[in-house]
Amino acid sequence: MKPEDVEQLIESNLEDAEATVTHARDKHDDDHLAATVISPAFDGLPLVQQHQQVYDALGDHMTTDIHALELSTYTPEEYEEYED
Repeated sequence: MKPEDVEQLIESNLEDAEATVTHARDKHDDDHLAATVISPAFDGLPLVQQHQQVYDALGDHMTTDIHALELSTYTPEEYEEYED
């Protein structure tokens, strides 16, 4: 699955999400992806639930088209702090 297709799925299915998806570094196949997802929907949720929301947004693609996904999730405020 192409990174831009994964971005589109996440952004379409997760409230006000901004996703950046690339091929994971140091991996030698196109099935390993890395995603940074920013969404206000993550506010107040533990990391496990944030990741579950992304997996839910990807639906069956997580078991059929995506072999591995390195995931970083942030609220907009957390991402702003991270960027500084």
